[in-house]
Amino acid sequence: MALAVVHSRAQCGMTALPVTIEVHLTNGTPSLSIVGLPETAVKESKDRVRSALLNAHFEFPIKRCTINLAPADLPKDGGRFDLAIALGILAASGQIPHDKLQDYEFIGELALSGELRAVKGVLPVALETRNIGRGLFVPFENADEAGLVQKAQIYPARHLLEVCGHLAGRSPIVPHQAAIHTENTTYPDLTDVRGQHHAKRALEIAAAGGHNLLMIGPPGTGKTMLATRLSGILPPMTETESLESATVLSISAQGFDPKNWGKRPFRSPHHTASGVALVGGGNQPRPGEISLAHHGVLFLDELPEYSRQVLEVLREPLESGHITISRAAIQATFPAAFQLIAAMNPCPCGYVGDSSGRCHCTPDQIQRYKSKVSGPLVDRIDLHIEVPTLPANQRREDVKSESSQSVKDRVVAARMKQWRRCGKANRDLTHQEIKEFCQLNQQDSQLLDIAMERLGLSARAWHRILKVARTIADLANSEQIQTPHLTEAITYRRLDRK
Repeated sequence: MALAVVHSRAQCGMTALPVTIEVHLTNGTPSLSIVGLPETAVKESKDRVRSALLNAHFEFPIKRCTINLAPADLPKDGGRFDLAIALGILAASGQIPHDKLQDYEFIGELALSGELRAVKGVLPVALETRNIGRGLFVPFENADEAGLVQKAQIYPARHLLEVCGHLAGRSPIVPHQAAIHTENTTYPDLTDVRGQHHAKRALEIAAAGGHNLLMIGPPGTGKTMLATRLSGILPPMTETESLESATVLSISAQGFDPKNWGKRPFRSPHHTASGVALVGGGNQPRPGEISLAHHGVLFLDELPEYSRQVLEVLREPLESGHITISRAAIQATFPAAFQLIAAMNPCPCGYVGDSSGRCHCTPDQIQRYKSKVSGPLVDRIDLHIEVPTLPANQRREDVKSESSQSVKDRVVAARMKQWRRCGKANRDLTHQEIKEFCQLNQQDSQLLDIAMERLGLSARAWHRILKVARTIADLANSEQIQTPHLTEAITYRRLDRK
């Protein structure tokens, strides 16, 4: 047969769009051309495929070979189409049967020897092939990742000859199903943090309601230690959350390790990171740090040291939970439901108000330092707390501290109340749901009005105080928001105080 059709998929944001590889052989001057908007790596596949076929002892057809990657207006990049192109050439030249090609999809890069090399973004491909009922051939290194998709037919192969043997019926490949790691994931424990009971309380509230948190304090007070222990008190990830998080990592440059299935991501980019590194971008859009932290924690240490322009790109994702990146040829939307934990010093040197007198910052310097973080961004952070220097009697090793597991038990119980009540964490409550589930009595309403006026709070801060108060009430196993819950929530608006 002079024409063969093979199915594969291209990566486009979080989705894997179908690509049909059509291979046509005709008489004429021997040549090989690839059409259909291929990038450089795809154009170079003809050299890899030629060497792979010859080294696997197949005959490379001495004919005019045209390879079309449809649809023609979809950009294709990477070496993921090598396997499909090689099989198309073999089927078109009659060296392998073509009747079974319609039942499978193929993805993988070919080495010159014919071996298959791993590619990025296999997880969304496995999802799509399962939904349409096709089997998927992947390199052996990608088998565990693709096998995480339940009920997907995954066929791992180490060499082009193994795929051809399966299609010819000589040596069938057994479908692969990855063993999902269900053992408890280990995180740093809160028992390592001495003292800082107020900060630990705020961390528990942030975990219980999914709230964003800003910690302010001098160097060495434990802000980073607290942030790295938030993941250990968050509720376990559901299967849907694990799959979404793994899919984002799968299409990223770092890839996804199946051993990290169900582990909440923790991302801590350096303050020199650009806006594109933070939210994603590129000619072919790739996820940034906020998407890699999906269903996990994004920790921004030394917050004022980030470029103000970089920090401003966080505004929309903090509200919407996703980011849309538009380019001339493509538009991609990535999830970004992360929990923001930020830390900063109270002044440029970090020691304002310290009893040692080490701080020599002027009021103007302190104001300029704090103004690097814009008001609208601070307004979107639910909890602002101070993390002071520890007294000497709280630094001893014999001072006991509550473990992450005991805190996690309370957090999980509070989250279960929220899911039974409205099917979401308190952070995500809409305005109508706030009216329904965050009602105050007349006395507390007057108290909040006074706080709003004296602190100069915005309408957004008003809503966030009510959400935090609702979370505190959930932790206290209270159906209604009481006065102590509201007053504690108001104290967490530290940067709003005049």
